[in-house]
Amino acid sequence: MNNKYRKLPRNTNYSAYIHPRWWTTWLGIAAMWLVAQLPLRSQWWLGRMAGLLAWTFAKSRRRITETNIQLCFPELNEQQQGALVRNSFIANGIGLIEIGIGWFRNTAKLKKITRIHGQEHFEKALEAGRGILLVGAHFSTLEMGGSLSTEYIKSNVMQRDHNNPLMNAVMTRCRERRYGKVLSAKDLRGLLRSLKQNRAVWYATDQDYGRKDIVFAPFFGIPAGTITATSRIAERSGCTVMPFSHFRHADKPGYDIYFHAPLENFPGGDDLEDATRINAFIEQEIRKAPDQYLWMHRRFKTRPDEKDPGFYRKKSKKN
Repeated sequence: MNNKYRKLPRNTNYSAYIHPRWWTTWLGIAAMWLVAQLPLRSQWWLGRMAGLLAWTFAKSRRRITETNIQLCFPELNEQQQGALVRNSFIANGIGLIEIGIGWFRNTAKLKKITRIHGQEHFEKALEAGRGILLVGAHFSTLEMGGSLSTEYIKSNVMQRDHNNPLMNAVMTRCRERRYGKVLSAKDLRGLLRSLKQNRAVWYATDQDYGRKDIVFAPFFGIPAGTITATSRIAERSGCTVMPFSHFRHADKPGYDIYFHAPLENFPGGDDLEDATRINAFIEQEIRKAPDQYLWMHRRFKTRPDEKDPGFYRKKSKKN
């Protein structure tokens, strides 16, 4: 967490944020609200501009993205990889703008441009009464996909606290209006309790969280540190594990939401095999729209051997 906010309490009561120190954040939130009221095409245009600005000036994130694209798509030539990097920044810029829609707009009005796939899988799993772990990934449509899904299903969501306590309060309160319950990413008991109550819980497994409780499972052919918590949760709860994905239409405003068939025989008793199955699903979905994934994250930061050179080191300048 940012040192500036490290010692501040996580309070969702807005009255805790009337001090002038929060006025800049309030202005930012007001700007998000105003942009969210614009037509969707206008918001997408602003998102494209934000993405292109980040592509131009956020050189550190651009370098991480370039490294990930080179590692995961070696079959693309240099020009194709460069185009994918640029398009990824654009897609994530649009995703940033869409956060305001997910928080402040009535997403029911977007159902006419949303296509839902596999809802029968969800309903059937719900009838089993064991709870549903919706295993997703960090696509640029993360906020919109989650918000739109609540127009069709009831679910809880797990979230990581925002560094800024006021932004965290707004995020939590807005999500509480859509989801049944907002759980902390560290609230394992709350997660298990929700599953026991036959609730669905959105859960992402596709980031590098360090060496604790991981296996190195292939992701685009590269050993990637992958958490084993998914297997532990399924083992302890007996829940249904259902892959979940969501995409933005490429040609016109609109969205696709997919509830995939549940994973059979999961967990299978082998953590590496389980993690490999999860990563294979995520890779399969990424390939449908490669630019819409969050490539700015250092997915391969943790290496199998601590002595292995990191992928994200700055390249030394040639003399």
